[in-house]
Amino acid sequence: MGSGFNARFHLQGLQAVRDADVLSVWSPNGKHAEDMAAQARRLDLGPAKAHRSIAEMVADPGIDALWLCGPNQARVENVEEIVDAVTRGKGTLKGVACEKPLARNVAEAQRVTELVKKAGLAHGYLENQLFAPAVAQGRAIVWARGASLTGRPYLARAAEEHSGPHMPWFWRGDLQGGGVLSDMMCHSSLVVRHLLTKPGAPLATVRPVRVTGHIGSLKWSRPAYAKQLQQRMGKEVDYAKRPSEDFASVLIEFTTDDGATVLGEATTSWSFVGAGLRLSAELLGPEYSMSWNSLESPLRLFFSREVKGQSGEDLVEKQNAEMGLMPVISGEAAAYGYEAEDRHFVRVFLGREQPQLTFDDGVEVVKLLMTAYMSAEQGKTVEFPPKGLETFVPAVAKGTWKP
Repeated sequence: MGSGFNARFHLQGLQAVRDADVLSVWSPNGKHAEDMAAQARRLDLGPAKAHRSIAEMVADPGIDALWLCGPNQARVENVEEIVDAVTRGKGTLKGVACEKPLARNVAEAQRVTELVKKAGLAHGYLENQLFAPAVAQGRAIVWARGASLTGRPYLARAAEEHSGPHMPWFWRGDLQGGGVLSDMMCHSSLVVRHLLTKPGAPLATVRPVRVTGHIGSLKWSRPAYAKQLQQRMGKEVDYAKRPSEDFASVLIEFTTDDGATVLGEATTSWSFVGAGLRLSAELLGPEYSMSWNSLESPLRLFFSREVKGQSGEDLVEKQNAEMGLMPVISGEAAAYGYEAEDRHFVRVFLGREQPQLTFDDGVEVVKLLMTAYMSAEQGKTVEFPPKGLETFVPAVAKGTWKP
């Protein structure tokens, strides 16, 4: 469900997954759905076709599971249509997987979770960075060798940075639910908690207790860049009047089941100037550390200023240049974790594995994001969970935030 940039990454990831075919694409834009289905067929993922409605997808007896990859503002409506079709007996499903963030705020996240549980559907929260090979292998080795001998890790860091989203709705707080904190801190805040959690133990063994958030509009509300952004994205994106944050940071204090206090630091940015998307993570303990930077690629290309071609993203996601010394991310779908993530949830819905992440985890992530927004608005550290979290809507989403 969905035909945008993220959905196309899942198509690439599913090429490496056995026991799954892509049979259908639905999008509110019929032309986009047809194009997406054609791409799935070109990739030999199965006899994909475009369905006219979500209910029609559910009613198709060949379809076992749905991947929700549509925009945030449509999440509740899409899940309501899925659940209505299932509960009215129009079709059966084994499960539903949903892209990040689960919803725009806590009330919406709880609503979609209640709906899928009411329908008796297995559910999975899609968070690709936890499945990135560097994160998965680094975490496993650090805990097996370093933590087992010298003690648990005490500090994790994660960041996701690029020059800004592809589509206009991402830039609008009222549609997306916020700015870069809502869009990308869902990744980074969960990565730090995951790294600090012992493999095989539930995330609940590392519990957030205090959150300090900060947001800012560092680049895109400057007059020249606000004008440039509007020219690219359309008149509805007006950062001179209705900006969203393009930088966010959060410090999360956790307490663990064994009585330790550990920290997670996360930053996200739409104002990063570099080769393209940069993902990074660190984990530090008493006698060890690990680090990952996606742009530290073993493959680099150089193009002189005489090489002048069309701009694109053939070297790295969110690519910012076509000349100079450029890192190339070989197999982005694998490097960013989409392959392993999609393989895992296919196996979950086939009953072969227990889900590493469910909608309940997605709700917990949204609670952390909303607490970070609360902290940023109040200018102070906030105890987790704070009062009023279930009804809180960030000022950015209301269109009243002033940087």
